[in-house]
Amino acid sequence: MKGSRCLHQLKSLRLLSHAGRRLPPAAAAAGDNGALFRLHSSSLLGGSQCPQREVLRHFHSSPARTKSQPARFVQEEDKTRDKSLVAHDDLFEQVAKETKTKATFNKVIDVYTKRDIRRRGHVEFIYAALKKMPEFGVEKDLTVYNKLLDVFPKEVFVPQNFIQRMFNHYPRQQECGVQLLEQMESYGIMPNTETKVLLVQIFGEKTHPMRKYQRIMYWFPKFMHANPFPIPKQLPEDPVDLARFSLTRMANDWDAKVTVYQLPCTDITDSGAEVTLPHIVGIQSPSQMEALAKHNPCRPVFVEGPFPLWMRKTCVYYYVLRADPAPPEEKIEEPYDPERCFMYPLQLDLDLDRDLGDDESFDVEDLDDGPVFAMCMTSQGDQATLNQWISGLQQSNPILGQIPTLFRLGAGPRELQGVGDTDSASGTWFSSHAHKEEADPGEDAEAVVEEEPRRSQGVKQ
Repeated sequence: MKGSRCLHQLKSLRLLSHAGRRLPPAAAAAGDNGALFRLHSSSLLGGSQCPQREVLRHFHSSPARTKSQPARFVQEEDKTRDKSLVAHDDLFEQVAKETKTKATFNKVIDVYTKRDIRRRGHVEFIYAALKKMPEFGVEKDLTVYNKLLDVFPKEVFVPQNFIQRMFNHYPRQQECGVQLLEQMESYGIMPNTETKVLLVQIFGEKTHPMRKYQRIMYWFPKFMHANPFPIPKQLPEDPVDLARFSLTRMANDWDAKVTVYQLPCTDITDSGAEVTLPHIVGIQSPSQMEALAKHNPCRPVFVEGPFPLWMRKTCVYYYVLRADPAPPEEKIEEPYDPERCFMYPLQLDLDLDRDLGDDESFDVEDLDDGPVFAMCMTSQGDQATLNQWISGLQQSNPILGQIPTLFRLGAGPRELQGVGDTDSASGTWFSSHAHKEEADPGEDAEAVVEEEPRRSQGVKQ
């Protein structure tokens, strides 16, 4: 027994000597790769205990790992990551400090693509770019959308089998691609062949962005020429030309005549002050002139407005000259001319037999808003400017000199030119007889303006 115990003690001492020899000089540098190993060798010799000894050992690792830099703390790694990544919104502001044009927008895209070859954060960058496109004026440029699609990594999000395709492979990236195509659709931009090639390279054939592209290519050609009265993409910048185009579009009468009563100009008064005169453009058709000539001079006509009209993203305002509906006793029903229209008859006299089950209790509500005699557009809708329009209409419609004209003007675009210039035009209803009977209307008119400052009516005899 004593001999076996001595052999066991010799083996343990030999193991300690071999472990001391295998420790390399760079054990301290490999301390982060290895671990501390504690070896307790205890032998009981005659009831006595052997002293405990500690040995440093390291786990096996590759030589490249020992040559690399030591690991950093987590907080330091997060700080360096925050410093390296810049917010995408700030990237647009940093690159395009002075001017926001198409060139600067493309420059921002180039800066991002060259910064990181792996395109980290490309989804957030594309969302930020789509949001910033209206500020740079490139929301209707197809080449810019194709360049944004080119930011996606190629052949990474393509599903390799039907299971990946069925479970929406890379859903976040596909949703971003669909959002880009939806913005193109909202601005009326049709994709081209380059867009299709990019989508196939990025997402594959049977994916959500590709299906969105196919739907756009199917429906856009069908609705592109569906409007019989299309609006040009580039509206005229001259206010007179824009007013002429808008009035012609509203009149819908080939015989209507557009008249420019006053062009915008700058005049200098006797006191030396500069006064900007607004433009006045009106339209009237021969049928409206005929209806105005038959109007009863005892019943007044009204100038109403302003009414908004949207031409794409441009809002213009117009005014109308109209009258109240004629009373039933003054209405004269004119017989229809059968030769007026051969393709679409205006009246059908059909003698159809009624059955016992036919319901004849239905009622059609016929509303008569009154006739509209003329329309106009002006950049300053106060009463003095509209009086010039009525004076110009009197040259082709002499009956206006006998009909009282009342103004029903609301607070529309006149507030943009300044409320102080149009306070004199504010008031309540003034009839022609009340206007004649008032000896000193100045004080009363001011009192009425204070009561109802938002209504602007007046009389022109």
